Amino acid sequence: MTIPAHLTDRKLHVAIVGAGPAGIYAADLITKSQPVASGELDVAIDLFDELPTPFGLIRYGVSPDHPRIKGIITALHKVMDKEQIRFVGNVSFGRDVTLADLQERYDAVVFATGAQKDADLNIPGIDLEGSHGAADFVSWYDAHPDVPRTWDLSAREVAVIGNGNVALDVARILSKHADQLLETEIPEHLYAQLQGSAVTDVHVFGRRGPAQVKFTPLELRELSHSKDVDIVLYPEDFEFDAASDEAIKTNNQVKTMVSTLTNWLVEQEEREESGEETPRASRRLHLHFLQSPVEILGEDGRVAGLRMERQELDGTGNARGTGELVDYPLQAVYRAVGYFGSALEGLEYDGARGVVPNAGGRVLDREGAPVPGVYTTGWIKRGPVGLIGHTKGDAQETVTHLLEDLAALPVPAAPGTAPIEELLAERGVRYTDWAGWLALDEHERGLGAAAGTVETRFGPVERERIKVVERDAMLEHAAAAVLEPVES
Repeated sequence: MTIPAHLTDRKLHVAIVGAGPAGIYAADLITKSQPVASGELDVAIDLFDELPTPFGLIRYGVSPDHPRIKGIITALHKVMDKEQIRFVGNVSFGRDVTLADLQERYDAVVFATGAQKDADLNIPGIDLEGSHGAADFVSWYDAHPDVPRTWDLSAREVAVIGNGNVALDVARILSKHADQLLETEIPEHLYAQLQGSAVTDVHVFGRRGPAQVKFTPLELRELSHSKDVDIVLYPEDFEFDAASDEAIKTNNQVKTMVSTLTNWLVEQEEREESGEETPRASRRLHLHFLQSPVEILGEDGRVAGLRMERQELDGTGNARGTGELVDYPLQAVYRAVGYFGSALEGLEYDGARGVVPNAGGRVLDREGAPVPGVYTTGWIKRGPVGLIGHTKGDAQETVTHLLEDLAALPVPAAPGTAPIEELLAERGVRYTDWAGWLALDEHERGLGAAAGTVETRFGPVERERIKVVERDAMLEHAAAAVLEPVES
């Protein structure tokens, strides 16, 4: 790889918009790339985020009772500690800085803004009071600073439409007793509201059969960890076609999930045959398969039920309607049918897929030609599919193309670290840096230590961290520190 002459005299300056896993993985891969690792090329990377904190969906999109996934932060933290990388938080793209601002100051700009809103579910009644998007609920229970602090938990019977990991997260949080969540980072206002929840039954609906679910074995097993919650299954939902049998034989993940579900069903039937009292718990989590939503039923403007159509497998693993309708009395419905990316100012947008049009991460203009020096990675690049780990391979493709394009990158008018600081100062943007995050992180851990051991109905719990919610409070504890310049 030939390094352009102007980059032998100064650093390659890269702006990454979005400091979640996708953006951090991209930054890490740039620093590990051959020309950087060999010393041929030096880089300075600024990771921008609209939140005062890094880590994106790990902090604000993953259920708080997922310690293993939350543990990914440890690896991301090591990346952010690298001297070539700076964190610039509380800076909103399109409001505080524009594409033109970044292009004037950086050799390349990478967008890793993810997909943060709910995909649409176009059925009658979707706008009734009590009909919610899963993304909104996730933001609430993850204490996102920009969403309302209260949530209506007055419904006794609740539906969750979807068979992916987010659907199970939502169902688990709704059905789980608040005391069991005290071992997580949830703040007091969340605990108090979940403690007062009226829920007794949560119904999760999937359109296809048990062999076609989109969640993972880990997510499924975690359902059984909820205390005082019965899992309820229905024998008529356990239908398998030729494609299902083939998937069970050839895919260990499918085999594991079908085996787990089938064992639960057998145990349930054995209890019923023995005359064991049912239900045994104060709450129930119902798993339904082969049902597709037709209409959310309403009464006086509120959700009063959900009408589903029974499905059957067609031999290929896909499902088709049978015409049989089933009504469920419910007071709330959560749609967890996927996330959707938002348009970014100055870039083309594919409104059908919720992504920025691109070719392998190279952002495309209206005519389909690459925009010099502008790239994308993560869900805003390929849509909200795959697990967090899949983002690494996605970032690798984008970074490879960025480095291949070095000689063709536009030369910015004002490269360096000071220009962006001056711009933010001129605009009165109160931004945070990595040192600020470390201070906030220490404060949140201190809140957990101060709470100490808490007695719950399930036994004593040690509080390791309590999340700060208000944006102003985060900025205060992060001291909204001024960026430390690095040598250009």
